[in-house]
This record gives sequence, C-alpha cells and structure tokens, in this order.
Amino acid sequence: MPALETEARPVDVSERVVLLDVLRGFALWGVFLSNSFMWFSGRNLLPREQAKALGAPLFEGVVSSLYHFFVNQKFVTLFSFLFGLGFTIQLSRAKARGRAIVPLYSRRLLVLLGIGLTHLFGIWPGDVLSTYALVGFVLLLFRERSDKTVLIWVLVLVGVVPLVAPLIQHYGPILLHGAQAAAEQAKAQEEALAQMRARYLAGRASDSFWAVQLESARYFVTAMVWQVNRLLWMIEILGRFLLGLLAGRHLLMQDVERNRPWHRRLLVWGLVLGVLGNGAMVVVQRLRIAGLVDPVKDAWMVIMPLIHEAGYLGLAAVYVAAFALLFQREGWRKRMSVLAPVGRMALTNYLTQSVVSLCLYDGWGLGLVGKLPPSRCVALTMAVFALQIPFSHGWLSRFRFGPAEWLWRSLTYGRAQPMRLAPPSAPESAAS
Repeated sequence: MPALETEARPVDVSERVVLLDVLRGFALWGVFLSNSFMWFSGRNLLPREQAKALGAPLFEGVVSSLYHFFVNQKFVTLFSFLFGLGFTIQLSRAKARGRAIVPLYSRRLLVLLGIGLTHLFGIWPGDVLSTYALVGFVLLLFRERSDKTVLIWVLVLVGVVPLVAPLIQHYGPILLHGAQAAAEQAKAQEEALAQMRARYLAGRASDSFWAVQLESARYFVTAMVWQVNRLLWMIEILGRFLLGLLAGRHLLMQDVERNRPWHRRLLVWGLVLGVLGNGAMVVVQRLRIAGLVDPVKDAWMVIMPLIHEAGYLGLAAVYVAAFALLFQREGWRKRMSVLAPVGRMALTNYLTQSVVSLCLYDGWGLGLVGKLPPSRCVALTMAVFALQIPFSHGWLSRFRFGPAEWLWRSLTYGRAQPMRLAPPSAPESAAS
C-alpha cells in the first residue's frame, strides 16, 4: 500500500461520518445544558430550601421537570456511546492500514488525560475528559472480545451493578453496625457533604480568580472521599462505551439504511423505557422536594438507580434512532448538518463552555452562581451554545481542526499537524 495510506494520521474531512458529527454536536449541547443547570449555576451546591425557593414558581417547576425528564444524564450517556463507537471506527481503520491500535490509541488517551487533568485543576473540577481517558484504557481490553462477551459485560455493568451496588451501600452498614449506627453514619456523611458543598459555593462567589480555583481543586480532592460513587459512575461509563463498541461493529450509525429495522426497534423500546424510567424519576424528584421521600430512610429507594439507568439508556436510544432515521431525509439532513461543525470541534467547544460559564457564574465574573432560577439558566446556556454554532462554522471554513483538536492530534502523532485548509484549486482555463 502507498505510504500515505499506511502511515498513522488523523482522518481526513472526507472520511468523517457526518451523522456522528451531528449527533456529537447535539450531545455536546445537552452536556452543556446539564453542566450549567446543575453545576456551573451552583444549583447542586445550594441548601435544599434555597434551591426549592428558586424553583418554587409553577413555570420554574415545569422547566426543572422537563430538564430531569429529557436532559439529565441522557446526553452524557449519548456522548459515552459515541466515544465507544468512535473507538470501533478507529480500530477498523487501523486494521485496514495494517497498524496496531494499542500504541496509537494509548498515546491518544494519555494526551486526553493530560488535557482533562489541566481542565480539572485549572478550570473546573467537574471535568469528564480525564474519566473518559482512564476508562478508555479499560475499553482497549475489549477490542478482540466476541459480541457475546461484550454483551454480557454490558448487562452486568448497566443492569446488575446499578441494582446490587445500592443494596450493598444501604444494607451493608446495617448488617455490620446495626440500623441505628448505620442511620447515624449516613446522617453524618450527609452533613459532611452539605458542608463541603457550602464551602465550595462560598468559594465560587469569591471575587478572586485564584481563590476560586484553589477552592475548586480542594473540592475535587475532598470529594474523593466519596470515591465509591465515582467508581460506580466510571463503571456506568464503561457500560455505555461497550454499547457504542457493539453498535460500531455492526455499523449501526455508519450504514443506517441497512440497520433501519434496528433503529425502529430502538425508537419504540427506548421510548417505553424512557417514559417509564424518567417519569418515575421526575415523580420521585418532586416527592423529595416536597419532603415526602427520604432516600436514606426509605429502603425502596435502592431500586431507583436501576430505574434511572433504564430511563437514561432508553431516552438516549430514542435520540440516536431518531437522528439516524431523520438524517436519511434530504430536508432534515440539511437542517441537522448545522450541528456537524460543532461536533467536529467538540473538545474545543467543551473547554470553551467551561471558561465562558465560569466568567458568567463565578464571583470574579458576573457572579451569577446560586442566583438564577432554572428558566434563566436554560436561556443563558442556549444563548452561549447558539454563538458556538457560527463560531464552529467560521473556524472550520479556514482550518482543518479546532484549536484543542489540533493540539490533541499533534501530541498524539508526535508532530504538528497542518492546520490551515488548502486553498481551492483555481479552475483550469478552457481550451481555446
């Protein structure tokens, strides 16, 4: 084969699967909305009564319920699925060029880990890139496994673990220390978590940039005390990676026409699971706000993580199938393709969202943290994302990659990648 075809290099624009870029852009919008709604705005750090007051008006309650039904955890699920699917595509291209995937993909993950750690400690402790990089190394172990083996692991990771882990967390301390001691321990942990969040919220309101960043780093390190929950989250991400791995092997998104029956099934069954799972989640959420449900005292709450996971996966499947089927229609393809450049620059846009959000919410910026009701937070997020769309189009009309994507690829391949697009060839003169 010619050297150009066998050497390791980033994929050319002509090799990209546009549908995946569109879906990645859509997922990035949902991840941004979720991060803004719960974390950048400080809503997840507020005392319960203060958060309840911000969402008290009927309209704000409706907005909050819509968020929890359609957005919460669905888009990080979708993004994780796309990560696993992307791995399959990279694996198949490496095999086609006769190259080993492990060395190149390991360098790719190490660079992503470095970017993620910089983002985590330098900008925002809610970084997901470092987690994706670490779980990505585990994904490498499944590259040669059979579909049956991968599917069994998926069922364990997204079906068994969300049921068994909460049971162990709830009943384990009771069996070891007794019901009263376990209740006191759970209450003490809840109080410690509330104090940690209150301190971080106060730090976010500081008018000193360095004070905010120091408190953010301290919050992340302190939060590692609850590393069991973080480990469970990483397990869930691996399960979603593996779903993407299976989808990529069977060309679910690369050959939609051939897989149209599968997409129709995903649409129907995903809608059933999504409505039931997310409907239950919204109802329980409203009951908790009203003080009618206590996740510590009510033992039946241990089954909710499994119900939640079914709802997340169900609605994410609906988004995947709906986008795939609609993209086959010319009119819809033109409308949806507006998101493709956003998806091609997903890393740059993700990092930019963090920087812009801190300017909006932190004390050294506009100081909006803990002050916006749900509807205004959503509106502000939509406005920022709306500006990222023309920015992405304008940038990629001149350059091959986004700035962060260029850095990622250059460090991965060990050489600076050509950044500017080649100028269009001048039309040849007509023969006289």
